Formats: sequence, C-alpha cells, structure tokens
Amino acid sequence: MAATDPTKDHYRIMYDEEVYVSDMDGEKVMMSINTGKYYNLGFTGGRIWELAESSPLLGEIVAALTDEYEVDEEQCRQQVHAFVAELEREGLLKLQREMV
Repeated sequence: MAATDPTKDHYRIMYDEEVYVSDMDGEKVMMSINTGKYYNLGFTGGRIWELAESSPLLGEIVAALTDEYEVDEEQCRQQVHAFVAELEREGLLKLQREMV
C-alpha cells in the first residue's frame, strides 16, 4: 500500500443523522434511512465507529487502535483512512477538516 496522507489525521468524523447503528452479536450493523441499505461494520469497523462517537480526529482514532491492537501505526492509518473514506462514499458520514 502507498503511504497515507498524514494531513487526513486532522479530519473529524461527522455522523449522518439518517444512519442507525446497532450492536448485533458484538458487531456493529447500520442502516441508512436515505438508501435503505444495511452495512455490517464487523468488529474492527465497529470499534472505529465507537471511537468516532466522541468526535476525535482521525489521528486520535489511529493512536487509540495502535494502543489496543498489535498493529503498525502506518498500516493502521491506511486502513482507518480507507474504511472512513468508504463510509463517506456511501453517505454514512462526513469528514470535517480541523485547522491545526
């Protein structure tokens, strides 16, 4: 994988109000009211979603995950950024750049 743009670490997740999330056997599942689509975030995706509930920067989510799991920071960053970008493409959240 190519290196991730570290400036993305300064983005904050903003949830779409038309998305409902529930716990199902330890995994997060969500439904978009706008599209009627269901999504299974799995365990790690669900953990990212939980961490994002307090509106931290993406870099803070990466730091929390590297503390919780045995994962290389750059690999974690790439995966978090890709996961969040996919949810943004699906209209499930928005990213807001924070000025630093």
